[in-house]
Amino acid sequence: MKNHLKTLRQDHGWTQGALADQLGVSRQTVNALETGRYDPALPLAFRIAQLFNQPLESIFIPSDYAALPSRRP
Repeated sequence: MKNHLKTLRQDHGWTQGALADQLGVSRQTVNALETGRYDPALPLAFRIAQLFNQPLESIFIPSDYAALPSRRP
């Protein structure tokens, strides 16, 4: 899953460690999230969205998003 976490973190002037502290995870977890090596469980994804005051879908983009069928009429 792709995400915009690194950009959001940098826009707030936070280090990976500072973000990790706010989320209650390790700096290594933040690094793994930013590099796409780890997809967060829903509780963590919701904490991230709440911290940045953004909807989940504006932060996390499924890698197969383009392959999803359109729901438009």
